[in-house]
Amino acid sequence: MKFVCTQHDLNINLALVSRAVSTRPTHPVLANIKISATTDPDRIQLTGFDLSLGIQTNFAARVVEDGTLTLPAKLLNDIVAKLPSGEITLDDEAGENLVTITSANGRYQVRGMSAEEFPELPSIEQGETNQLPAAAFIDGLKGSLIACSQDESKQVLTGVYLKVEPDRLEFAATDGHRLGIVEVYPNESAASQATEEAAVDVKTGSFEVTVPAKALRELEKMLGSGQEGDRLGLQLEQGQVVFGWGDRKLTTRTLEGKYPDYRLLIPKQFQRQITLDRKQILSALERIAVLADQSNLVKFSIDSANQSLDLSVESQDRGNGKESLVAQISGANLDIAFNIKYLMDGLKTLPTQEITISLNGPLEPVILTPLGGVKMTYLVMPVQLRT
Repeated sequence: MKFVCTQHDLNINLALVSRAVSTRPTHPVLANIKISATTDPDRIQLTGFDLSLGIQTNFAARVVEDGTLTLPAKLLNDIVAKLPSGEITLDDEAGENLVTITSANGRYQVRGMSAEEFPELPSIEQGETNQLPAAAFIDGLKGSLIACSQDESKQVLTGVYLKVEPDRLEFAATDGHRLGIVEVYPNESAASQATEEAAVDVKTGSFEVTVPAKALRELEKMLGSGQEGDRLGLQLEQGQVVFGWGDRKLTTRTLEGKYPDYRLLIPKQFQRQITLDRKQILSALERIAVLADQSNLVKFSIDSANQSLDLSVESQDRGNGKESLVAQISGANLDIAFNIKYLMDGLKTLPTQEITISLNGPLEPVILTPLGGVKMTYLVMPVQLRT
């Protein structure tokens, strides 16, 4: 194998596939990245795979000789990232899986392993590819990933439940304390009337799948560097889902088990409603959060007569803090408490300047929604006030 490429191209693509390389591999070759070079066409393919999550990229290069091998991901990343910009050459002419990396300023040799030991990335051979607008998918992930559970014993809750319909995408995640739901209707947007790239194109009919949060976080990062109008391909088979766009592919196992009926958690009506500026309440929470103790508790005191919302934190060891905000309030006065981190997480994901907080009693679910923009629901459970 021998090829010539730019340091920039190799560095960017190595960084992407390295996200799928295990830090504690069950087999030595899984700590490596698979490199495949082909002359027809002149392309380099990089693959990282930890047996659950796989990432694959392709980029153009001048390939002198075809070949495939694997190299240690961290070592290769460290070398290439520090090389000067310009062309670099990789070849295995020294034999015995020894790869020589040559740049304008220097020469390095890295010991690799045969690609025969590297497991094949799962692929879906049959079935058509569903086409989704990447921008809409990113919106869905931003509003749902934050609510995924970290508890591996509740495995189905460690992912995002995705429902795909011909004209609608729904994303949902919950950890039992909070719930994030995003509904996206790309076909109804103004942009979709001007370009087909914004529309959902479902080939296989409506379907539901729960995808691990780890894989979706990587997908979100990778899609974040995309262009407006990018299309995201999605293929699904029993136990496996493949996302593809441009020259990149991400594959992951799906999470088994029935996702809970989260719609049952949302109250049908509310006795109180607060409308206020999202950035103001978030800034106030960030200031008083420094005084929160291990309980992470923040108290809301709703004053309907004065149209104000008081936020307060009390810690026996640290002290206390209080902020007052002007708000539009309907309904009776109420004292209610929240986990401050859960509340701030939700406020950070809401996409609009003004938000609405809808609530009933001191221990009933509270709903945060944006005024306009993406249809998003963030539910957070209150915490019992200490007396």
